[in-house]
Amino acid sequence: MKNLAIIPARSGSKGVADKNIKLLGGKPLLAYTIEAAVKSGVFERIMVSTDAEKYAVIAREYGAEVPFLRSAENSSDKASTWDSVKEVLNGYARSDEKFDSVCVLQPTSPLRTDQDIVSGYDLFRRREANAVVGVCAMEHSHVYANTLQEDGCMDGFVPKEIATASRQALRPYYRINGALYILREEYLWTMASPYDKGSYAYIMPAERSVDIDTEYDFMLAEYLLKQRESSAT
Repeated sequence: MKNLAIIPARSGSKGVADKNIKLLGGKPLLAYTIEAAVKSGVFERIMVSTDAEKYAVIAREYGAEVPFLRSAENSSDKASTWDSVKEVLNGYARSDEKFDSVCVLQPTSPLRTDQDIVSGYDLFRRREANAVVGVCAMEHSHVYANTLQEDGCMDGFVPKEIATASRQALRPYYRINGALYILREEYLWTMASPYDKGSYAYIMPAERSVDIDTEYDFMLAEYLLKQRESSAT
């Protein structure tokens, strides 16, 4: 298979300014995802989709390519990730280059490893899947979440049959962690969403599923990186 990695990294970020190139452990956030993609050895091309030349310079420094910048239309808050992915595929198609699979690797998941990418592709091939999506177990089941009454009363907050059950008896729930999306190229053009009967979950542990959106997330990722480095020595 001919595989393309797309790392979407637009410059606009409302929560944390220039989040995708903010330093984490002494390196730009973007660098961790590029390095994992390179180390996996899975891809013919590793492309960073960005609207900013300063991001492109950093991307190339760490081993990715940026043959063209993302359009203004696909750099707005209203544009979806899949819009930018299709733009990349169209850009390569203009040079007569096509791919069997596309892997979207968000730079906000710096703790994802090269082995996660390799294992995700193993699952993709084994299941003959249309898509593989990274997930992780939720810390608490969604049944413990609810809206509150205006006076803060918790009557009925948790259904009685759940309130008296042990946590171990509840079926685990999972959330999409944003770290890994692998899709067949032809499927990507026709899908309503990447979550259907031809899609399979690649389960990742919580410590590799941090999705950075806030300063607190940066602090958590910094701590986990140090833990990973200390355990490797």
